[in-house]
Amino acid sequence: MLDIKFIRENADKVKEAAKNKNNKVDIDQLLKLDEEKRGLQVEIDNLRAKRNELAKQNKSGKPTDEQIKQGKELKTEVSGKEEELKKINKEYAKLIYSVPNLISKDTPIGPDESGNKVIRKFGEPAKFKFKPKDHMELGILLGIIETEKSAKISGARFNYLFSGAVLLQFALIQFVFDTLTNEKIIKQLAKKVGNPSNKPFTPVIPPVIAKSEIMKKMDRFEPLEDRYYLEQDDSLLIGSAEHTLGPLHMNEVIDEKNLPIRYIGYSTAFRREAGTYGKDATGILRRHQFDKAEMESFTAPEHGLSEQNLIVAIQEYLVQQLEIPHQVVAICSGDMGKPDFRQIDIECWMPGQNKYRETHTSDYMTDYQARRLNIKYQAKGGKKEYVHMNDATAFAMGRILIAILENYQQEDGSVVVPKALRKYMPGNIKIIK
Repeated sequence: MLDIKFIRENADKVKEAAKNKNNKVDIDQLLKLDEEKRGLQVEIDNLRAKRNELAKQNKSGKPTDEQIKQGKELKTEVSGKEEELKKINKEYAKLIYSVPNLISKDTPIGPDESGNKVIRKFGEPAKFKFKPKDHMELGILLGIIETEKSAKISGARFNYLFSGAVLLQFALIQFVFDTLTNEKIIKQLAKKVGNPSNKPFTPVIPPVIAKSEIMKKMDRFEPLEDRYYLEQDDSLLIGSAEHTLGPLHMNEVIDEKNLPIRYIGYSTAFRREAGTYGKDATGILRRHQFDKAEMESFTAPEHGLSEQNLIVAIQEYLVQQLEIPHQVVAICSGDMGKPDFRQIDIECWMPGQNKYRETHTSDYMTDYQARRLNIKYQAKGGKKEYVHMNDATAFAMGRILIAILENYQQEDGSVVVPKALRKYMPGNIKIIK
């Protein structure tokens, strides 16, 4: 969330950001409640001071009937004011949690995905001498993707992976962890974008269930219809490893010398894909259950933007090592998430669809989540401030598998294994057939 003091002093700026993000929130009502809240708190504090003063007087001797009466009246008045404050606080909390983050100066202003801007491209889409198959045609031909039995067993938008697809996925996992824990590679990429830290990422396998209160603090509770909610436990299945990586330092004060803290987490994730009926219904691009390697980092505010630039450089490095044509896209105001200050996506070329599709996203949240989670750091001078947080995709396994299968397919339906993955394949398998 945003600091209420900042909202007070920059109401027009906050309103403009909300408008550009298509976020309907009544900032004027929030400020009105804030004023009422502060005024009421002053009244309560003054009444309590009077009660304390009266109590001191009563200790010096037996209280008079008038003093007893006055004490009761003050108690009743405080109680009434506190109840009034409780109601205001409830509405206030709901409103301030609805205020979106601001947007960076280089974020394109646009109503929806039509306003997104391509920043740069890598590689040229392959020109096949045959009509390329899509990943499901290849998956069925090779016997490595199955969706009919999974539909009967689990429902629509689930799948089985077999043989070569499974080996590719685990090769990708090893490739990601090898890369992000390699200080030499991180140093090279950090230097490229002007990031001051060469610190590698710590590998994590996080829980896949988060309490409702935690998801609300992460601002990932809504839209609830897109989540798998466990009513009996008041908890949710996570939609990404960042949902349980982000709260790792909740209510902590981190020593500045330990920043940045960088994690690479691997987990299964779950999404209902509400509102996407008929969209990408076939294949494994949009599933209810999928596996994902996710980056999460905590930095001092002055390094938050360069941290995102490093993360995007890592994403590009990973895809370039696989030699998959892709483009880097600046996501516009109307298409970005509510907590995001700046969002950058990578879209890989999918020959089976003859277009680029999103495979990676990078979200820079500034201190928006950290305020909710109460994650601070202590600077050398002793001052405590909120950390800045970034999260981003390393690999969404289903999507990157699609890109590999479709870009590396051969005329006979076999698929060549990218060179970067071969050392992680059992027996150095070079082709899936």
